[in-house]
Amino acid sequence: MDQTNETVPPSTEDYFAQDGTGRPILRINRSDSGTRGKTAGETDNTISLDSPELYINRELSHLQFNIRVLEQALDTSHPLLNRLMFLLIFSSNLDEFFEIRVAGLKRQIAFSREKSDADGLMPQDVIRQINEICHEQIERQYSILNDKLIPAMEEEGIRFLRRADWSKKQSAWVKDFFRDQIQPVISPIGLDPSHPFPRLVNKSLNFIVSLEGKDAFGREGGLAIIPAPRSLPRLIRVPDEIDKEGDNFVFLSSMIHAHAEELFPGMKVKGCYQFRLTRNADLIVDPEEVSDLASALRGELLSRRYGDAVRLEVVDNCPKELIDVLLLQFGLTEHELYKVNGPVNLTRLMAVMGELDRPNLMYPLFTPGTAKPLRRGSSILEAMQQNDILLQHPFESFAPIIDLLREAARDPDVLAIKQTLYRTGADSQIVDALVDAARNNKEVTVVIELRARFDEADNLQLASRLQEAGAVVIYGVVAYKTHAKMMHIVRREGNKIRHYAHLGTGNYHAKTAKLYTDYSMLTSDPALCDDVHKVFLQLSGMGKTLNMKKLLHAPFTLQKTLVEKIEREAELAQKGKGGRLVFKCNSLTDPKMIKALYKASQAGVQCDLIIRGMCCLRPGINGVSENITVRSIVGRFLEHTRVYYFENGGDEEVYCASADLMERNLYNRVETCFPVTAKKLAQRVINDLETYLLDNCQSWMLQTDGSYLSAAANREENAEEISAQETLIDAYAQRS
Repeated sequence: MDQTNETVPPSTEDYFAQDGTGRPILRINRSDSGTRGKTAGETDNTISLDSPELYINRELSHLQFNIRVLEQALDTSHPLLNRLMFLLIFSSNLDEFFEIRVAGLKRQIAFSREKSDADGLMPQDVIRQINEICHEQIERQYSILNDKLIPAMEEEGIRFLRRADWSKKQSAWVKDFFRDQIQPVISPIGLDPSHPFPRLVNKSLNFIVSLEGKDAFGREGGLAIIPAPRSLPRLIRVPDEIDKEGDNFVFLSSMIHAHAEELFPGMKVKGCYQFRLTRNADLIVDPEEVSDLASALRGELLSRRYGDAVRLEVVDNCPKELIDVLLLQFGLTEHELYKVNGPVNLTRLMAVMGELDRPNLMYPLFTPGTAKPLRRGSSILEAMQQNDILLQHPFESFAPIIDLLREAARDPDVLAIKQTLYRTGADSQIVDALVDAARNNKEVTVVIELRARFDEADNLQLASRLQEAGAVVIYGVVAYKTHAKMMHIVRREGNKIRHYAHLGTGNYHAKTAKLYTDYSMLTSDPALCDDVHKVFLQLSGMGKTLNMKKLLHAPFTLQKTLVEKIEREAELAQKGKGGRLVFKCNSLTDPKMIKALYKASQAGVQCDLIIRGMCCLRPGINGVSENITVRSIVGRFLEHTRVYYFENGGDEEVYCASADLMERNLYNRVETCFPVTAKKLAQRVINDLETYLLDNCQSWMLQTDGSYLSAAANREENAEEISAQETLIDAYAQRS
């Protein structure tokens, strides 16, 4: 199969009808007129588009996405270990949700700054609903783990050994391991007037212990805390010489439970119960009070570990009197208490993936494809001189982006390289190439966004490394996060200067490029490269807003232009000239964008939205959004592409972007949105979008009430299964 970047996915062709021009159109969700519900041109101006009933709360929508992730753990079409991974991702997502979103709501209440979003819900109401949903879903999570996944893994010889099931040989090994590896690094803390309750680190594993007896100083037993050192693994593999059958693991918590009395010699342990505290982990930097962003962030990173408490997780057999002690200590209520039937720190179970060699229980590997223009020779710069090159990761390799930087770093004719870095990873080949370029006397300028959440420490380290190599490192604009994904290369060719650029929808991160779907554009288009150059000028220098020829960029032109293009579709629909748009992004929360889409729907525009996560728009409301469909794709890869397609009366326009349709992206970040102008490449993106719209395996349809229905569960009995992600693997990648 010819796997070039111009190829239409062969396995999708049968699902498309053809219009008069031969262009593929969807067979589904279209009436003869191209609209659903209203006749083209008919509008209803009696409904206020500011009505709170038209909007879904952002946080509750975010929770719905996390629930869709959890549902994957029940989907037996996924391999067993991937199902476990989905369950653990749900746990990780929920941790961040409490650390950031719930913490933000609580902060509003604490400082009497309550405000409602377009949905009209106040923070107290949102928190109440969050607590109700999270209690139910966390209980489901542990039920899925204990009743579904663990038994299924045991059938495959993967066992998590409980204390009651240890053999004599296993118990002896645990005892030795505890004494050799655990006891020397644990510091139990007895609670008395000279030993106050310790300040516990965010999300750390701890134990509250009830003691009886007198110690060496004559102190009566009471309560103690055992913090589990973060240096210790939470899951320990039993050596094969101890147990040769299958893969066997013991939880660190079980080892500590079994030998807690050895930490309190001569005392009797009446009870030992694990718990975990989640704290506010958001970093707040006031741009008006910061003179050195890097120094300010270093200070904030230290405080992140000890923010205000927002959630307490306790093992479900912990006595009420001990739970009350913990709630009082952390200033939490029973609504913020989560009793769990298993380990309180499930996310750390991800370590088991590195301990297992079970390819039959994981998705089969594939080799990412290589776009045809990049197979013709060794020089990527030469390939970029011919035509724009479009890549879709992970179906196509991210390696050409790294290779492009490496080539530029050693090319004697390359004069300068400029690059944005948001999430790059601590061990980054991209940074290696930039360091080499700086050492080879290229003018290297790197815009590092230090405030990329939970990557701040890595980015501070990367900044220092690049500065030591001689690169110019800047941190963008303090009040606006630099979220754009851009690379700019300046090269002398004869007597002229030529510009090259890379623009993408995802981060310069080789590892996540294997897990997230994203588009990359390699171009030497003079106008587009000049626009990229202007954005870098704005980031590194000072001056008025520069006019762009092709690029849309936030916070200046992106939102305004997208709204104008939506309004243009509405005008075309009112004139009976069709009217259709397809948006694919991670989140849709901006009320202004939602209003524009509602108005377009009222005008008869067909709006097909593929929104992976948060969506505050309600589809299917008569007179408002009956021409809007919203679906979420949750599958093997994290859907991360941002694509904005406009039918434009047949003169189609396709844009790819770093930005979602959220207030923060459109108004408070530096973002780029680039057109795909080459017809073959634009058509390829359109075909990819249509493939996602046909998905009936991993898609979930948003209902008017804010709930989601699984397309797989509602698929007709004899309908052919269509997975967009599997289709794109077949189209662009090479299976191993």
